[in-house]
Amino acid sequence: MKRVMTILILLGAASISPLIFPLAESGRSSMDALAKLALLPSIAVIGVFLGFLYRRNDPLARLAVIGLAAGAVATAALEAIRLPGFWLGFMPGNLPRLMGVLLLDQFATGPTLRSDIAGWAYHFWNGASFGLIYVLVFGTCRRWIGAIYGVLLGVGFMLSPVVAALGVGFLGLEFSKGFPVTVTLAHAAFGGVLGWLSARWAGFEGSPIFDAVGVCLGGSGQARFTATSPLKSMRVTVPPFRHHDS
Repeated sequence: MKRVMTILILLGAASISPLIFPLAESGRSSMDALAKLALLPSIAVIGVFLGFLYRRNDPLARLAVIGLAAGAVATAALEAIRLPGFWLGFMPGNLPRLMGVLLLDQFATGPTLRSDIAGWAYHFWNGASFGLIYVLVFGTCRRWIGAIYGVLLGVGFMLSPVVAALGVGFLGLEFSKGFPVTVTLAHAAFGGVLGWLSARWAGFEGSPIFDAVGVCLGGSGQARFTATSPLKSMRVTVPPFRHHDS
């Protein structure tokens, strides 16, 4: 149960960062307030729990750090597609710059170097957070799941209040037909690189959350993949053949 709670807390903390931008764009709160009240505490929680896991020599700590690192690197793959799409006019604005302005509450004064740094740092931390969520939920056994995961993130983004606030219509089609194409390809690249890197760095690991829940419910977690087949342990005794003369 403790392991399940630890993983759930990490998942909850990792979910905070990707959620504050849509929440701010929906008008429920300002992004600078959400950063102070939710984002920074969530980063602290992740740091504290990783430190605790490392002190216990728990392999979950290494997997979590790999997820964070792979997600951050995979964000560069996303940008390799998003930025050209923005330059070609498929995207309505530079979202990391907008996020930095909102984070520092500089909407009235406009972007600065400080807000750009904050926006890009937040953008890459979002990628790291999605990487942490990925390895905790899916593990690293199936690289192709990463690409599907990325595409689902892209679809979720296009259906989120962020795109609605941009005023580009459903899936951004009123702005450009290239909008959904760019978003989907960029997030597929993110997921593909995430899945590949996490498997390369961590090896093939099962899902920590499903394994922990399986153990908690009385199963054997990962042991279900290594349990001896009943057929292998079955012994058949054949009585000796005796010949009887007639």
